[in-house]
Amino acid sequence: MKKVDLNKEIKELKNQIAFSKNIGFFLGAGTSCALGIPNVAQLTSKVSEALNGDEKVSYNELKENVTSPDDSEVNIEHILNHIRLVRELTNDNNDKAYQNLNGDVAKTLDREICKSISEIITKKEEEADLKNSTKFFAWLNQLSRDFTKEIFTTNYDLIIEKSLERIMTPYFDGFIGSNEPFFFYESIDNSNHRELPPKSWIRLWKMHGSLNWFWKEVQNSNRIIRVNKKSIESDEKETVIFPSRKKYDLSRKQPFIAYFDRLKNYLQSGELLFLFSGYSFSDQHINEIVFNSLRQNNRLFAVILFFKDEEVEAFIENSPDFLNLNVFGPTKCILKGEIAEYEFNEDSVIGGFEDFWNSENKKLKICDFNHLVDFLVQNSGKSEKQLLHRYED
Repeated sequence: MKKVDLNKEIKELKNQIAFSKNIGFFLGAGTSCALGIPNVAQLTSKVSEALNGDEKVSYNELKENVTSPDDSEVNIEHILNHIRLVRELTNDNNDKAYQNLNGDVAKTLDREICKSISEIITKKEEEADLKNSTKFFAWLNQLSRDFTKEIFTTNYDLIIEKSLERIMTPYFDGFIGSNEPFFFYESIDNSNHRELPPKSWIRLWKMHGSLNWFWKEVQNSNRIIRVNKKSIESDEKETVIFPSRKKYDLSRKQPFIAYFDRLKNYLQSGELLFLFSGYSFSDQHINEIVFNSLRQNNRLFAVILFFKDEEVEAFIENSPDFLNLNVFGPTKCILKGEIAEYEFNEDSVIGGFEDFWNSENKKLKICDFNHLVDFLVQNSGKSEKQLLHRYED
């Protein structure tokens, strides 16, 4: 297998981060997992443990009978997508069924699964150490370059919101209001530049929904509102996570498609360094936008950080070749469309390598979100204390 000089590639990455006129981030489940939040596979088993009675039986039956589109192991997303397909076909009707699952049971099971997910994630959030996520946003917030700071994420937990609020950094996600904030599509429409918040506000786009979003019926139609979870625990509103295909297709005025449009326009808007951390490229809707943008915008450069080498190998087998894309794993990478292994001489490095290289395991550290944060902070010219001192109690 081809060898590449890791020290040279890291120097290039440091220069890109230091001098790029525009930097954006895509944070996947791996970033929350690094902070102790369960990933999709872990949630799949934990939900089964949390459900009771008929819901547990139905859930386990579905897990055995549902198939994944890419022949991977069936997880909670596949199960929810199947349940919502049944709901669409039956219109939640009790006397209509598909594969022995009637509409009313599917609706109940959908709500119970989402309720269990919410309870599991919320408990883990309360235990999570937000120091590194807080450092990341403190680092991002202090960048004084003239661009909007945009975060796209498939995570539905509230780690990002809690971290931003901890450092008192204003952010905007397209919701307007104070009692029951509602999604206002026009506020993120690219044709309405004057209506956007200041550039200093971080933009947060949650592609798969959020634990504090709920469907609410208003004048015979559904809209999404954002509500403090604690104030809605006894309500029957449905949590908006893992949007189904129908919601992708029909919810033009809802966050899902608006955020997808935002991602497409952002990636095709000109010069941009776009970093992926913790994202497994399992969402084909998102992948299509990313790959098309890499083809169409030669001023876009993407960097993908995979936690496992197996993800690097799978990526090169299933994805197009791009010259404006670098992929890094613990010991393997993809550069200019070719897979390679690292060649690294610790003795030749000037200035140390502890911020990116594990000399004991001979692996690249920044593929882990926690180490990526340390890498960004250490190479920013500011210490952790300088970044966080004004936010400390």
